[in-house]
Amino acid sequence: MILHRGEILFRQGDIGSLYRVRSGLLKIIRLHEDGTPTLMNIIVPDEVIPHHSLISPNPNHGTAVALTTCEIEPISGATWYRELEQSPERYRSIALLLQDKLRMMQKRIDQLTEVSPADKLSKLQGWFRAYFPDIPLKELLTQDEIAQFIGLRRETVNRLLRAQAVSNEPAGPKNS
Repeated sequence: MILHRGEILFRQGDIGSLYRVRSGLLKIIRLHEDGTPTLMNIIVPDEVIPHHSLISPNPNHGTAVALTTCEIEPISGATWYRELEQSPERYRSIALLLQDKLRMMQKRIDQLTEVSPADKLSKLQGWFRAYFPDIPLKELLTQDEIAQFIGLRRETVNRLLRAQAVSNEPAGPKNS
């Protein structure tokens, strides 16, 4: 199945299928009781989601929204869990998937401990360029989402992005 930017793959609270991301990026947004959205995670190619349902079915912790055009392979929950029961060795592959995600989350936590806000933003931009070198981060995430993801205020992200834009502008003509 193909999802286009902004389309929803699953909603918070639903229980059902699992999905393998073949290409593209998804964001996981959690809506709080007051309706405030929080960016919880970014899903990259080759991940099977939702992670917390890989061993047993659970309600989705958030809503998955396409950041870019995505190719998604739906996996029937009933089939997935039946195959787990029939082939316990598959638990090892699930453990490896979760291990990779844990490492990614540990890197994200490391980025949050960077002293400089500019370094936090730079590392996030570098991570996104690894997946989409031609699309600027600010075209994929809002300033609020960037701020949530790297532990900054939106105003700080706005200031840093403006400073980057100014430093990347070509030099104008010099006065003679």
